[in-house]
Amino acid sequence: MGPLLGIKLEFAGLGPAPFCTVMLADMGAEVVRIDRKAADPGGPPGLFDPKLDILNRGRRPVALDLKRLEAVEAALKLIESADILIEGFRPGVLERLGLGPEVCLKRNPRLVYGRMTGCGQYGPLAHAAGHDINYIALTGALHAIGCREGAPVAPLNLVGDFGGGAMLLAFGVLCALTDARTSGHGQVVDAAMLDLDEASEHPHNRARGAFIEIDGVVQPAPAPRFSRTVPEVPGAPALPGACTEAALADWVSLRARFERYALVGRSRLFWTYETSSAIEGRYLFR
Repeated sequence: MGPLLGIKLEFAGLGPAPFCTVMLADMGAEVVRIDRKAADPGGPPGLFDPKLDILNRGRRPVALDLKRLEAVEAALKLIESADILIEGFRPGVLERLGLGPEVCLKRNPRLVYGRMTGCGQYGPLAHAAGHDINYIALTGALHAIGCREGAPVAPLNLVGDFGGGAMLLAFGVLCALTDARTSGHGQVVDAAMLDLDEASEHPHNRARGAFIEIDGVVQPAPAPRFSRTVPEVPGAPALPGACTEAALADWVSLRARFERYALVGRSRLFWTYETSSAIEGRYLFR
């Protein structure tokens, strides 16, 4: 059991995509992992002893040869009942296999299609090969790790793959899943390790619009990217207390909407709002 009930589908890979999926599985998601079908099932294991490959725990693996049409159709059948799909291939790989977002969303309009890459689905570096250390070097994060007098210290793959990749993807797909459960429409989540960085003038980041300027301050744009529910450009940080009246008034309106739609027989939460000369406003439970 766990808070994330429902079926998630994963195309087997390395690094950030499996780490994202293991977090979902640990929280109760039923995850089916599509593995490459080995030419020799009795051959040597992959990079890791399966017993020690903890990023693959909590899955139900299915082996498919996706170069065969019947295997692609089998994958699409799984996709029809999935609510999230996770993949970490280079841009265009699944499209060439007949499993790109357009095909999958046609089969399952509510599907959240999560894509994990180093540089994103578009931009001059989108198809370039690389590893997490390349991405954190381009972002400027690697420069900040280590002693001033020495060379940068590689932080394993904790910063790029896990922190800047998997965590961002997990956040993105759960945001999109929340929307899909109310709107009935899925979308593509484009999570890229280069989207959270400091290299605002890099040509790739400029092409992706990875940075925005708000009141003269250059800062990262909202990430990850969503194909349907594109976040609005945020405003500048407000001064403390600047929105007191408007925000509290909105909560009063929210109470009215809550009471209108609350189901009979369900526990209900009521709010009251007090004002006096001594306090600007406070909400109380009753």
